[in-house]
Order: sequence, then structure tokens, then C-alpha cells
Amino acid sequence: MSLPHAILTALLEKPSSGLELTRRFDKSIGYFWSATHQQIYRELGRLEEAGLIRALPSEVPVRGQKKEYEVLPAGGTELARWVAESQDPKPMRDPLLLRIRAAGVVGPQGLGPELRRHLELHRRQLAQYEAIEEKDFPPGRDAVEDRLRRLVLHGGIALETFWLTWLEEALAEVGDMSGPQA
Repeated sequence: MSLPHAILTALLEKPSSGLELTRRFDKSIGYFWSATHQQIYRELGRLEEAGLIRALPSEVPVRGQKKEYEVLPAGGTELARWVAESQDPKPMRDPLLLRIRAAGVVGPQGLGPELRRHLELHRRQLAQYEAIEEKDFPPGRDAVEDRLRRLVLHGGIALETFWLTWLEEALAEVGDMSGPQA
């Protein structure tokens, strides 16, 4: 996935200003593809220059007024091309996993608190995803768009569930290795 495609997706869902896009990233797309305010604005400029989006005409041009963007036909075509494209999964890069591997050579002291912290973070994220599902996907919302969004959310729920199970296993293992101070 790439930021331009994430922005095209968000703009096809609803034409928005850069600030609105940043807020929407924080509430939805950002759960699986994050971007800073500056990255979003820089990419909006590139997409506009490439003829994939345009700023909507303003009724009253005012200096400093936020631009609202919409996707042009070429942007929709590019997004459809990208959706159909083959792409291999990205290799995982997780500092916690690397730290556990490093503990194999320096010892597991101090891992316990960090594993417990990660466990709590994943519990909170799972609770947030479950709250989103309850709020945004009531029974009967079966439009294709809703079903695909729910599918993405279920992927996040499954990942958080995996991390909770794995972290509990890791805590048990580390506790067995280093005693009560783990």
C-alpha cells in the first residue's frame, strides 16, 4: 500500500481538505496506514500535479481558505489499477521481536514489564476496534462498501487477538526463565 492510494481511497469516499483528511486518517485509515499532516499535504500536491485529483473551485476565493479536493477520473482509474495489482506481503519489522531475540544472548531481565506494557496496549486497541465495530457496523449494513470495511476491521481484530495470545505466552515463558523479577 502507498500513501497516494490511501489518499485516493479517502477522497473517493468523501471529498475533503487536507485537514479533514488528517483527521479521517486518525480515525480510520491510520489504524493500518499512518501518515503525518505534512506527508498528507505533500502527497496532495503531487496527486494534483499528476492530474489525479483537483482542488474544488471555491465560491469565494479567500487567502488561507482550506482547499477541498476531489478525485478526477484518472485518479479513480489509477486506484482501480492498483487494487487489481499483485503485491507480495511486506516482511515484518517489529522491535519487540528483535529485543526478545537479543535477550537470547544477553538474558531476559527486564522483558517482563515491556511485555506487560505491550499486552495492555493491544488490549486497548482491541477494545477500540470492537467499539468501532459495534458503532459503525450494526446488523443489516450489508452494502459491498460496508462489508469490505468490516473485513478490514476484522483483520485488525484478528491481529490484536493474535498479539494478546502471543504476549500472554511470551510472559509465561519469560517468567519461567527469570523468576519473579521478569
